[in-house]
Amino acid sequence: MIVAVIDIGKTNAKVALVDLTTLSEIALRRMANAPVRHAPYPHHDVEALWTFILNSLAYLNRERRIDAISITTHGATGALVDRSGELALPVLDYEFDGPDRMAEEYDAVRPPFAETGTPRLPVGLNLGAQFFWLQKRFPAEFGRAAAILMYPQYWALRLTGIAANEATSLGCHTDLWNPWTSDYSSLVDKMGWRQVMAPVRPAKERLGPILPVLARRTGLDPATSVFCGLHDSNASLLPHLLSDRPPFCVVSTGTWVVSMAVGGKKVELDPARDTLVNVNALGDPVPSARFMGGREFSLLTDGQPQEWMDDDVAAVLARQVLLLPSTQLGSGPFPRRDAQWVDAEDVSPGQRFAAISFYLALMTATCLELIRGDGPTTVEGPFARNPLFIRMLAAATERPALASETSTGTSIGAALLASSGTPAMSKGERTDPPTDPAWQAYMRAWQKIVTA
Repeated sequence: MIVAVIDIGKTNAKVALVDLTTLSEIALRRMANAPVRHAPYPHHDVEALWTFILNSLAYLNRERRIDAISITTHGATGALVDRSGELALPVLDYEFDGPDRMAEEYDAVRPPFAETGTPRLPVGLNLGAQFFWLQKRFPAEFGRAAAILMYPQYWALRLTGIAANEATSLGCHTDLWNPWTSDYSSLVDKMGWRQVMAPVRPAKERLGPILPVLARRTGLDPATSVFCGLHDSNASLLPHLLSDRPPFCVVSTGTWVVSMAVGGKKVELDPARDTLVNVNALGDPVPSARFMGGREFSLLTDGQPQEWMDDDVAAVLARQVLLLPSTQLGSGPFPRRDAQWVDAEDVSPGQRFAAISFYLALMTATCLELIRGDGPTTVEGPFARNPLFIRMLAAATERPALASETSTGTSIGAALLASSGTPAMSKGERTDPPTDPAWQAYMRAWQKIVTA
């Protein structure tokens, strides 16, 4: 069975073909995804994305017959649609700071962390804050909304004409969902939004076939199934939920690095350090922590070589060249700490890259400690291809780290929504904690400074 996965990330959008027989990607099309910075506020260019999606489906279907479509997207994003299915307002970019201007008013109505597992986050990272700001700022347009949809289900609506919502996106630091009762939070009722929240469906539910007009546009079989879809980090987690034995951790890497612990030690989360309760594709709460690691990596390596040699690693460990958090303020385990280099004078490009990789690994290890993760850690996404990151993560956690063999775990996980069986997942290359004491010494030096 061949599944086309629409994967909308914050930085890139992709359409991948996944062969469920081999659980492998067999084709991929990609485009850069950037917000439109025009009135009435920065928003997602959904029409450019829609054109890309349809063109990609048409192109890929000529290569291999597509049997089904699944969808995964970044979080903190939702759509307001009118009765005709058109947007009542543009889809707001969560990095826009407009909602911060009503922070005091919003804080007076948002639910406590104990109810939702949602920490208070800046800009539009709490989706409830976005909707609150939109309702106050554009009351007439907001009032025309016939349905409020999470972002994966907005694309599902455009493909099928069926309006739905789903728990992984609702449970992703939105303030809109109570993971303990599997129902909307008190905020939804307080604001009068429940009546326009689309019905909640399971991620793996078949919403319907593709619309006839789209079948003609793309050449797909009119009976091609479209599945409800899910949040991207939870797409990375799903294959492991179905195949791995707890305890284990999964680190989903992209613009955000999201660490999730399954079957770990009991923990009381600290919302001030960007820990949260995610909801997995089976509907269960999952302790999680995150930081904007992919964005940090892009900023730190922009225009710089991403090559290194063993001598570079040895020099960084010996000198203890350290990058301290955080290059992206406002989120992550050290949200108010300014980035700083230590003993970094005259470092070579290879040494700089090694230190950046170690920094990202140590930030990830901090996230895993905050959620009391246990067992092996599987890294999904781009960071899985960085052996320096993997090795330092194993050193810092003192547990094995596994580099996923797939280029993007989100695509495989989203494709599994169309599967009726249990996957036989390849575990990826395993790295055990290094025995060289220089790695532990480096980790302890970093931790000593950041915890002081």
